[in-house]
Amino acid sequence: MILSSLPTLPDWLLPVAAAPFIGSLMGVMIRRLHDGRRIGLARSACDACGRSLRPQDLVPLLSFVGLRGRSACCAQKISWFYPIVELAALAVAGWACLATDAPWPGCVFGWTLLTLAWIDLRSMLLPDALTLPLLAAGLGLAALAGRDLLADRAAAAALGFGLFESLALIYRRLRGREGLGMGDSKLLAALGAWLGLAALPLVMLLAACIGLAAVGGATLAGRRLAHDTAIPFGPCLAASGWLIWLYGDEWLMWLGLG
Repeated sequence: MILSSLPTLPDWLLPVAAAPFIGSLMGVMIRRLHDGRRIGLARSACDACGRSLRPQDLVPLLSFVGLRGRSACCAQKISWFYPIVELAALAVAGWACLATDAPWPGCVFGWTLLTLAWIDLRSMLLPDALTLPLLAAGLGLAALAGRDLLADRAAAAALGFGLFESLALIYRRLRGREGLGMGDSKLLAALGAWLGLAALPLVMLLAACIGLAAVGGATLAGRRLAHDTAIPFGPCLAASGWLIWLYGDEWLMWLGLG
């Protein structure tokens, strides 16, 4: 009787409340995976002096505001990196809650894609520590929905990986150097596991359009891009997968593929 009389929490409240804390974890993962370090359980330390931080210094967003952007142990300026990642995680949660009826899967998907995109932009790497769990999570969600959906998502994952690996092999044979990394193949496999076979062509088309728009924007901004300039494709795939997760059903219906 007591439990039944308690008010029901709205579906969006917990993901939004958790988002800054997830963003703080994302910041740690971006920094450590970029530097090739393990994600362990070591205590967080000040970037300036190396001293361990107290729990009250680690409250996402609030600690940064309360400390006025300076470290509690040495008064050095704190990088804006962490609050920006925390705000980005909050934006992903808000977007997922507005666009979907089941926000948690969308939040997890969006947070992981954002982390992968950020790492790829910084280091041209898409670490297995994120792409493989994302692939497994997509297949796990499909398995909960039934064998038919699991078969579709598994086929999409295999096709996505095989397609990009084939393109990478052809590029390597023709140009004598790497074009697409295996991380891109694994990310496309993960997107296939989350989005399915019907969405896979749209994922690649939209990612290519995003990539061309990014190159065009960089050119207009005055950045010179040579024919051998390395451009990370992971952020394009991540943005494409995220948009199709949110709005792909409408797009596929409009294209007659749904």
